[in-house]
Amino acid sequence: MSIVKRNEVFFPSLLNEIFKPDWFGGMDNLGAKIPPVNIIENEKYFEIELAVPGYKKENFKIEIDKNVLTISVKKEEEIKDEKIEERRNFTRKEFEKYSFERGFNLPENVEEEGIEASYKNGILSFVLPKKIETLPKAKREINLM
Repeated sequence: MSIVKRNEVFFPSLLNEIFKPDWFGGMDNLGAKIPPVNIIENEKYFEIELAVPGYKKENFKIEIDKNVLTISVKKEEEIKDEKIEERRNFTRKEFEKYSFERGFNLPENVEEEGIEASYKNGILSFVLPKKIETLPKAKREINLM
């Protein structure tokens, strides 16, 4: 079985970088090693999910500075055990841990102090609550006097 990796067309990717459609910093990775992301929004919060399997919680460095949420991982040096390596005869080896840094510009309506993060089953998730004053108000009826 052969896996073919196709290259993205450069011109549309360049346009996406110039005319970024969202304030979270949507970008095509142009071949860089960054984890894919899902961004979800509802009335009360945003949710960011990054697919980063194979890491431990302590590998991640997560910071917020000047309305930018930054997630980074430094590649760990692998300790090779010669006895284990002798038994493993790879015909293909594609699993790789890599260093990355990914930043997200937070919108003004995010309550930074309420941000929560979790890491489960290879998915790093963030819940970013919206500020109360920016939440939509409930519909109400006004009676005539």
